[in-house]
Amino acid sequence: MNALAVGAVCGFLAVALGAFGAHALKSRLSSDRLEVYETGVTYQMYHALALVGTGILAHLGVGGTLISVAAWLFLAGIILFSGSLYVLCLSGKRAFGAITPLGGLCFLAGWALLLAGAV
Repeated sequence: MNALAVGAVCGFLAVALGAFGAHALKSRLSSDRLEVYETGVTYQMYHALALVGTGILAHLGVGGTLISVAAWLFLAGIILFSGSLYVLCLSGKRAFGAITPLGGLCFLAGWALLLAGAV
């Protein structure tokens, strides 16, 4: 995976989804659901930047496989964590909230592998 490019796409989408939430969803979602949506956008952006960082490290040859796996975990976390929050907010089906912690675990594992690959 080209983590730098994937991170750029995820960052672009975070900005677009944030704007969509601020403008199109503000009047359609309750303040609680809008706050959950914004959490998804925030974590997506944080981890888009983490993907960019892992892409730079991979390009520099730092960390090898650990950095590569960290990048995949950040991407999986974005899909599972942020994606489940978006679906939960837009559909109102709370069952999607059960997926969110799996994304959080992916984020944590990604950060742990990033640390391991950096030392």
